[in-house]
Amino acid sequence: MARSTDQFADVETGGREVEGEGLQGDEVEEEEGGRKKKQQKKKKPVRFYLAVLGLDMMVFIVSLDATMLAIAIPTVAEQLHGTTLQAFWASLSFMLAMVITQPIITSFSNILGRLIPLYCSFVFFLIGSIVFGTAKDLNVVIVGRIFQGLGAGGLDVLGDIIITDITTLKERPLYLGVLQMCMASGSILGPVFGALFVEYAGWQWIGWINVPVAVIACLLVVFFVKLRWIAIEWSRVDWTGMVLLIIGFTAFTLPLSWADSMYPWSSWRTIIPLIIGFLVLVIMAVYEKYPREPIFPYRIFNSRTAAATFTGAFLHGMVVYALVVYVPLYFQGVQLKLPLEACVSVLPFSFSIVVSSVASALVVEWLLKYRWTLWCGWVVMIVGVGLMCLWDRYTSVALIAVFQVIAGIGMGTLFFVLVLPVQASVKLVDDQGIAIGTLLTFRLFGGLVGLAVGSAAFNGIYAREIMKVVSLPASLADLRSSKHAVGFIPHLRTLDVDVETLDGVLDAYMKAIRAIFYIMTALGVLGFAVSLFTKELSLRNEELGRQRYEMGSVKERGGARGEGEGAWGSDSRTEVASGAGSEVVVGGGGGGSGGDVEGERERGEDVRRERVGAGSKG
Repeated sequence: MARSTDQFADVETGGREVEGEGLQGDEVEEEEGGRKKKQQKKKKPVRFYLAVLGLDMMVFIVSLDATMLAIAIPTVAEQLHGTTLQAFWASLSFMLAMVITQPIITSFSNILGRLIPLYCSFVFFLIGSIVFGTAKDLNVVIVGRIFQGLGAGGLDVLGDIIITDITTLKERPLYLGVLQMCMASGSILGPVFGALFVEYAGWQWIGWINVPVAVIACLLVVFFVKLRWIAIEWSRVDWTGMVLLIIGFTAFTLPLSWADSMYPWSSWRTIIPLIIGFLVLVIMAVYEKYPREPIFPYRIFNSRTAAATFTGAFLHGMVVYALVVYVPLYFQGVQLKLPLEACVSVLPFSFSIVVSSVASALVVEWLLKYRWTLWCGWVVMIVGVGLMCLWDRYTSVALIAVFQVIAGIGMGTLFFVLVLPVQASVKLVDDQGIAIGTLLTFRLFGGLVGLAVGSAAFNGIYAREIMKVVSLPASLADLRSSKHAVGFIPHLRTLDVDVETLDGVLDAYMKAIRAIFYIMTALGVLGFAVSLFTKELSLRNEELGRQRYEMGSVKERGGARGEGEGAWGSDSRTEVASGAGSEVVVGGGGGGSGGDVEGERERGEDVRRERVGAGSKG
């Protein structure tokens, strides 16, 4: 049975698996009329790879922007006379905007198509970068970070979703591996650029550097990312779910940020918003089974593997984003390094994340299995972060680097591997984009909670330990308050106090940061325990969704937008033509893994095949 040139469906017939055209490689065997013949596969055009380059640049600039400020935040807070809470919100506001935006953008992209939300995300990101670059006040910095977060959330999630749209599950590990490499590379260069800007150019360049890279990525996307049109139905937008999401995420996160810094945990100002946020998120979870196009469709959570993977992504996000902020603070606040020196000290951590993300992608691409790689990632991360708890003011450079490498290997592996089980577990191929978008939301929300928990732990432990320094002079009375702890870090290197007082101050910083390492190690253990519920599902599916990449010319695609919408609307209808007739597949096929998908569902329950007469076009 011959295949159309842009169809990648995985079809099981009588226990055999037939691979279609358009896949990576040189030749395939195809059975037609009882005879096997070899057929040259259709290669992807150059513009496909230029489109992938644009998507990779998007993810690179987002990760670069997300990590540049961490190394520079003490200097920014000091120069703009900000408090520790304002400095914390400069990072938290970016994360909050991202985590709110991602599920909303994912939902809109299923209704409006991927490109309109993508272009809007570029606009928000560029506006935010300019506002940040021109800021003269820390509150303006926070506003700029909010706009950057709104744009970065869309760019980040749509990069992964579009890669999912234009590749099959079987070939996807390679492309996702490259995407994760770009993300990790941005994470490496972010602290370097942030430190260089603070030392030699001014922290405002943390915003300005985004502009040229984002413009180039935008041009590549506009000219080369060509996806099939889908029918637009505004009635399918889950407006109520979006409102509940914004209220719930914001109300839940705010009290975590000010607990033990502005108000104690026992204060009603902390407890009431926390409860309200939690209840709103519960209401949203119940409500989501009713809309036509929910933000979080119940169907993607219906398997044990999906539930374990989403939980693991949340815990992974808590660990990663907290360490990205507090490891640089250890070097500056405890070892008294300059921002650039601290940045160099973090390089083993960042570099090992890059290498492990690429290595794990190659391993999964070769084995087409992910479970043992997933488990190894959790174990290695636990060991690495646990060893960080042994750090003190006098730990050798070698041990610090080794411990960072161990933790980075585990984190980088999980960055890549966690996206695979949830995609393999969904029933419909068009749900794979929703699944990966939801997973990124869970990871970012975990990062948001991780930053808030880290801030609360740091403020609480620091406030307790600094009170033990009885010889603190009146000129340093600000150090008694955790509100000024981060902003005071640049001045620690020039303190004119006796050795005993300095030791007491630095020990307060060390114990506060070590408490965060203890918490993150415990979260890693929990993540590993949850991962044991993950099943090994097949990654051999070769089907594409309705918003696939358009390989042919406009004329070959049918020319008009309206024709594309008619063929590729919301019913996820796929047609496979053959010389003896046509096979029409309705329902989008199985995004999972043939017979290996959980629940041992039968293909006949998800896909209806109809035979039509010879020569028909479907």
